[in-house]
Amino acid sequence: MKLRTALQLGRVSNLPTVWTNTLAGAVLAGAGGFGAEFALMLLAFSLFYTGGMFLNDAFDAGFDAVQRPERPIPSGEIGARAVFAWGLGLMAGSIALLALFGIAPALAGVTLATAIIFYDWHHKKNLFGPVVMGLCRVLIYVGAGLCITLALPAGLWIGAALMLCYLIGLTYIAKQENLGRVENLWPLVFLAAPVAYGAWLAMALPAAGLFWLLFTGWMLVALWFLRRRRKGDIPRAVVSLIAGISLLDALLIAGAGSLTLAGFALAGFGVTLFFQRYISGT
Repeated sequence: MKLRTALQLGRVSNLPTVWTNTLAGAVLAGAGGFGAEFALMLLAFSLFYTGGMFLNDAFDAGFDAVQRPERPIPSGEIGARAVFAWGLGLMAGSIALLALFGIAPALAGVTLATAIIFYDWHHKKNLFGPVVMGLCRVLIYVGAGLCITLALPAGLWIGAALMLCYLIGLTYIAKQENLGRVENLWPLVFLAAPVAYGAWLAMALPAAGLFWLLFTGWMLVALWFLRRRRKGDIPRAVVSLIAGISLLDALLIAGAGSLTLAGFALAGFGVTLFFQRYISGT
């Protein structure tokens, strides 16, 4: 497989959001330091994401042949069977890496792999598809947390719930990307949950206020694209909201009192935007 093909199939421009999810999960679980074990966690969840993206293209090969013929499979760069094999192989490797941390992280990995495969297989015209996608990100939080402790604290569950709300709103928009319009706006109400919680964090911990302003401001920029609705605005809103995942991670990390690590998550936002300029994020 050519490197260019692998990068397109894996939509690797969005990988930094997976890294910041992993960082947030570890911080909210009470991680006191980061070393080689954290690098293994980053690798494991990166493989989950990349494998899931491969399987997404493999399951969507028929749809892409009509709607997105430039994608690697319909364009003839690689066969669907090979993409399935790569995707499943990456998933297996991810689970094996989490098993190094114990049974609980490995089970979280199996659950995550199941959620990813189910979403890839049955996300078209699935009313609950955005919820399943949100659960995939939730399981990164849970899996990363279980690598730190088996007694996951309330802060991690709150963060995971907020990420779920954010992904429901984001994924609902992304599902309509090829329509050129957003037919219903009510799922966007889910995006209000992290904004409201972030406002509370900013009042309780003023240092988190800057991260809340950045997150809220960027989300409003993305929603403005939806309101304007010029050609290409919906895909632009989608990739903007995807990059915003790292901003939400940064806000949650700052709310936990780890401002330096929140800065790393903020850097993940910038790196995502940079990579999206060269590799499609959707």
